[in-house]
Amino acid sequence: MKKLIVSCFLVGVVVSVNAQNSYWKKNAGKTGKVFLTNAATNEKMADKGMVKFEKFGQPKETDACIFVDPDFKYQKLIGIGGAITDASAETFYKLPKNKQKEIIEAYYGKNGLGYTVVRTNMNSCDFSSDSYTYVKDNDTSLNSFSVAHDEKYKIPMIKEAQKAIGNNFTFYFSPWSPPAWMKSNKSLLKGGRLENSFYQTWADYYVKFIKEYEKRGINIWGLTIQNEPMATQSWESCIYTADEEGDFLRNNLGPTLWKNGYKDKKVMIWDHNRDLIYQRATTTLSDPETSKYASGIGYHWYETWNNKTQLFDNLLETQRAFPDKFLAFTEGCKEQFDRSKIYDVSLGELYGKNMINDFNKGTALWTDWNVLLDETGGPNHVGNFCFAPIIADTKTGEVYYTYEYYYVGHVSKYIKPNAQRIGSSSNRAALTSTTFMNENGQLVTVIMNDSDNNIDANLWIEGMAAKLTAPAHSIQTVIL
Repeated sequence: MKKLIVSCFLVGVVVSVNAQNSYWKKNAGKTGKVFLTNAATNEKMADKGMVKFEKFGQPKETDACIFVDPDFKYQKLIGIGGAITDASAETFYKLPKNKQKEIIEAYYGKNGLGYTVVRTNMNSCDFSSDSYTYVKDNDTSLNSFSVAHDEKYKIPMIKEAQKAIGNNFTFYFSPWSPPAWMKSNKSLLKGGRLENSFYQTWADYYVKFIKEYEKRGINIWGLTIQNEPMATQSWESCIYTADEEGDFLRNNLGPTLWKNGYKDKKVMIWDHNRDLIYQRATTTLSDPETSKYASGIGYHWYETWNNKTQLFDNLLETQRAFPDKFLAFTEGCKEQFDRSKIYDVSLGELYGKNMINDFNKGTALWTDWNVLLDETGGPNHVGNFCFAPIIADTKTGEVYYTYEYYYVGHVSKYIKPNAQRIGSSSNRAALTSTTFMNENGQLVTVIMNDSDNNIDANLWIEGMAAKLTAPAHSIQTVIL
């Protein structure tokens, strides 16, 4: 059996793995390259040189270890990325050209974070400067449908990302609300529900959106049915029960997509927090005729509004129930923006904790919220200001990289699309880790130490181990 030992901090380990029966038969004498982000020394993805793997028999309970076994393989990674919202794009085009180029390179370029996934909003959301839709009021024929609003900021930025990403570009969208005249409360805001009489009109709306974006060269990979369908927000929102979402997918959206030649589009249900994900999936997908139209189950991380911590185990239970559907993290951010805290390491640790646990519970797609926000944590038309990995001061043109950016990078930069998650575990609560095998055979282990103590640990694979130091509040990547 193959084992791996690693220290307690967020670390990414990349190891070339070609063995069928024994990893080290093909990789004897391997050394691992280490990259480290360390809050104490202010190092950011710093090259820390090589570590050597040596024989290490049965670990003692006193030996801090990360164990990795390449014989055990799980889900494949679809990709990692973030949302290009109205707010992100508007902020982007308020910056000097050289800063725009820097940001695109930072996320999508050859030397950037390796983002391949882009999410956007269909119709306005809270991170829009105003509320809007793509049709005139009461236009049931949708003849007035136009995405002209998006051509000013959002579409140009998406195309910049698409150009930098290339063939791995994975783009999907989510609606926050149907037009007000289709809803029970006659408002884009504050919940309400889609009137039954407009189910088909709303399904046709998705098709219109897909056609208009693809006409502009932006291929649509997938979509979620409704952003946060159980949240009545002060901003754009719309409520669906699990049965209502299933009815809409089975009777309207699914057949309409297929009829228009969009059977390949990946439809994701739920798109809300982990707290109700199991109930929603088991209810909405209980009918085979509904389930055939769904490819994935989306979720967010905001269940902490009603819990002390994230409910990661709900993901594992849902994946067990629906092994034919992929799990997709579709949104998360640190709320309540405070500019004085943009360099706080806790921002990165929030991301590290969620990414590692999400992947270990079966997640195949991971999408951050806004890729860019301004000096206020916006723009946001209802004052719901938040953090983003990159913050830009639109008055000075300065760009600031938070620890969110670097912690995500320790995963996204080294773990590539189609990588397969490998069995791994930690014997220290302070050490969280995940491991993936890239298509080229690289084994990548990510380890985070969010404790206040430095930890000496071992990255252990099949009786071989590399000694690592995991500084307090750090994340690192080791490449074999």
